[in-house]
Amino acid sequence: MNSPYNNAPPPTQHTNTLPTFGKGRGTRKKRKPQDSAGGNTNKKSKIEVPYNQRLPVHGFPIEHPFNKDGYRYILAEPDPHIPDNDPDPDCPGKPIPGKLYRQWLHKNVLLSLHDRAPQLKVSDDRRSVTGEKGYSMIRASHCVKEGGWYYEATITDMPEGSATRLGWSQKLGNLQAPLGYDKFSYSWRSRKGTRFHQSKGKHYSDGYNKGDILGFYFYLPPSKSSKTLEDTCKDNALIKFKSFFYFEEKDEVDLTEKSLKPAKGAFMEFFKNGKSQGIAWKDEIFSGTYYPCLSIYKAATVKVNFGPKFKFYPPRTLPYKPMSDRAYSTMIECCVSDLLYAVQLDVDGEK
Repeated sequence: MNSPYNNAPPPTQHTNTLPTFGKGRGTRKKRKPQDSAGGNTNKKSKIEVPYNQRLPVHGFPIEHPFNKDGYRYILAEPDPHIPDNDPDPDCPGKPIPGKLYRQWLHKNVLLSLHDRAPQLKVSDDRRSVTGEKGYSMIRASHCVKEGGWYYEATITDMPEGSATRLGWSQKLGNLQAPLGYDKFSYSWRSRKGTRFHQSKGKHYSDGYNKGDILGFYFYLPPSKSSKTLEDTCKDNALIKFKSFFYFEEKDEVDLTEKSLKPAKGAFMEFFKNGKSQGIAWKDEIFSGTYYPCLSIYKAATVKVNFGPKFKFYPPRTLPYKPMSDRAYSTMIECCVSDLLYAVQLDVDGEK
C-alpha cells in the first residue's frame, strides 16, 4: 500500500542571483561575499528555532498526518547525539536518513492528537475529548507493556442517545470502530455496563453516566517474549509534512493478529466512583503493548486523569503505577534504544 503522504514534491530551491538580461550601461558584476579569512562562502547564516519552540503549547503540530490507511506517523526531531546530523544541502531531492532524527516525546502523558479518528474533538490541554456521530476512538500518547497501571476517566457530558466504551487498546486497534471491536482492544460500555472484546459483549456491571468517575486498572505480568526497551524508529522512512518530520511505520495487522498469544496472569479490573466492579478479564488478554483508550458515540465528552493524583485510588492490594509515570520511563527507554542503534552503526562501519 502506498503511503498517502509520500508523494509530496521536493521543496523549491531558491538561488541568490538575479536573472541576467545582457550587458548595458551601469551593469555591475556581482561580487561574491568573503568570509573573515578572505575565502569565499556560498552559504547564508541561518538561525534555527529550537524544535520545541516551534510547537504549539500542547506540544504537537496543529496540522499533522493522522494514523490511517495502514500507516502510522510518529513526530520526529533532529537527534543531537548523531554527528553531522544536518542533511546534505546539495542533495535536496534525496530521502533524509532516519538515523539523523529521533522520536519526539512529550513530557506528559496526554491524549494523542494523531492517533485518533479525525472527527473527534480534543480540548486544548489534550485531556478531554468529545465525540461526533458514530463510534470512533482515541488513544493516549504513551503505552505500557508490563506491570500494574491505572488511570481515571470522568464522564463530563452524556447527552441522550450518546454512549462511551472505555478501556485499553494496542496500537493496531481500529480507530473508526468502538473499543473492543477487534482482538486488539478491551472496553467497558456505559449502556448496561457491558464489557466488549472482539465485538462480543458480556454482562459485567451496571452502566455509568454523566458525573461518574471511572478507574481502569491493568496488570500485565513480565514475559520472556516482551521487549524491555521501546523499538527505535530510526529504521523507518522519514516524511515531511507542514514543516515537520515524521517517521512512517507500516501496520502489519494480519501478521500481528496471527502471532497474538494470551498473557497468563494478566487481568483488568474497573472501578466506578471508587468501588470495584470485579475482574473484567483474566488470563484471556493477549500479550503486547497497550494504551489507555476511549471510544465515543455521538456527543458524549470524557475527561482523563493519568495521575499521579487521583480522585479514587486503587486498593492497596493492587500494585500499580499511575500512567503519568510512563512519560519519563519512555524517554529513558527510547534514549537507550537510539544509543544502541548508534553503537551498532559504528560497529558495522557506518557513520
